[in-house]
Amino acid sequence: MRFLGIGDDGDLCAMYYGLARAGHDVRMYIGSPDSRGLYAGMVAATPDWQSELGWVRAAGQEGIVLFESAQHGALQNRLRGEGFQVIGGSAFGDRLEADRGFGQAQLAGLGLRIAASHEFDNFAEAAAFVHETRARYVFKSNGANSPRTRNYIGQMDEGDDMIALLRAYERQWRGPEVPDFVLMEYVAGVEVGVGAYFNGHKFLEPACLDWEHKRFFSGELGELTGEMGTIVTYRGYECIFGRTLAHMAGALAASGYCGYINLNLMANEHGLWPLEFTSRFGYPGFAICEALHDEPWDSIFMKMLGGADTRLQTRTGFAAGVVLTVPPFPHGHGYAELSRGLPVLFDASMTHAERKALHLAEVAMEADQLMTSGKIGYVGVATGTGATVDAARERAYALARKVIVPNLRYRTDIGERVARRDLDALTRLGYLPA
Repeated sequence: MRFLGIGDDGDLCAMYYGLARAGHDVRMYIGSPDSRGLYAGMVAATPDWQSELGWVRAAGQEGIVLFESAQHGALQNRLRGEGFQVIGGSAFGDRLEADRGFGQAQLAGLGLRIAASHEFDNFAEAAAFVHETRARYVFKSNGANSPRTRNYIGQMDEGDDMIALLRAYERQWRGPEVPDFVLMEYVAGVEVGVGAYFNGHKFLEPACLDWEHKRFFSGELGELTGEMGTIVTYRGYECIFGRTLAHMAGALAASGYCGYINLNLMANEHGLWPLEFTSRFGYPGFAICEALHDEPWDSIFMKMLGGADTRLQTRTGFAAGVVLTVPPFPHGHGYAELSRGLPVLFDASMTHAERKALHLAEVAMEADQLMTSGKIGYVGVATGTGATVDAARERAYALARKVIVPNLRYRTDIGERVARRDLDALTRLGYLPA
């Protein structure tokens, strides 16, 4: 088969590498100049993805275009109209993720309970709103490519910390762009995500449940990075999926959506509260899900392109993923001086199976030596599986310890709260089977 991957930062390089190793013909395009060296010497790169469309079309039903981000949905729609097989999302999917108010409105229109969300383009007005309402909020920027490190979960019940932060952002704001963000009502409970692959008409099942760990440091300290590690399972999803994401099937089908989509939720005794969409392959989510797949990506892609078979072959149990980074992640400033070009090595005891469970990200091969590359210090994700969360996380950490990079960092508590609290709480609330 022929695969053309199109992205800005090479988020799916590990997927492309796996497809190439399986014997498929793979070419990738990376838009960001700082990331174009990723997987150099490992996966064929192209400087112009449009020039490769004829190459894809010549493969007929075995030619597939993969989009990584939630920013080119209109282009995907156009290519589908021209007869290309495209996996990624749609223009509607882009808006679900980038425009938080729009996404929440779609869910509310389906009868789902949502947290109140207030849109702003002015920090002073937002601070005045919090001062007037005296409540706890979550600050989230709009835009699929907005920096996650600037998002903030308010901690003080009357909003004093949020007011102070908004005033600081007002003083720091530079450039001609108008601020674009929401303040979402804080909802207490257990955070859980539900995701599934959509084939343009219906969801493939089983769907998966995930528990992300977004803070940089163990103990839920530090910046909101996007994701420092995650626990995933394809079992016990029915209640949460059926009451939330499954309701989006009609709207996704109408938009021509084809790809993975995830809905992040808060669960408590009052119900399931949708918070935000991810309308694309998540990273490191795709790698952690892969650990539980009982069929290869090429088989899954054919099912996503409208085949009659809508059942995924998946394993029981759990998968754990631990994100491996080097300084200055999660910030990019100073990466060239601190960590780009460091050697990446593996302990001699690493097995072939363990190497397949390690999904590298910002790396390249230079003079037969694997090195850190890219622009932020995201080395990769170590995965492990097991019948229990503890068994899965133990295997993931055993693998992480076999990756040798100067100044390598990762959280040491991925999955602890899931095993000790979240699963029991969700079961007690009736969202997971006993």
